[in-house]
Amino acid sequence: MSGKRTRSGVPAPGTSRLPAAEFKARCLELMDRVRENGAEYIVTKHGRPVAKLVPYVESEPKPFVGALKGTVLKYDRPFEPVDTDWDVERS
Repeated sequence: MSGKRTRSGVPAPGTSRLPAAEFKARCLELMDRVRENGAEYIVTKHGRPVAKLVPYVESEPKPFVGALKGTVLKYDRPFEPVDTDWDVERS
């Protein structure tokens, strides 16, 4: 296993590359390492990266109330109809 390099060319700490066959043989062991140590693995096929095994971080659910706050940047006429040509009786 060789260390993965970041975009700047510097090896990323705790990230290792391994072929798919080795990943298949050691999958459960590697998953334990990821959970315990936060290790990361790049799985390769024919030398090309195809998957990344990283620790799962559970995100906090966003509250429903206020979820869209800040999404409307500007609305000039908040009390006027959106479409002035709109007709309730139109078929």
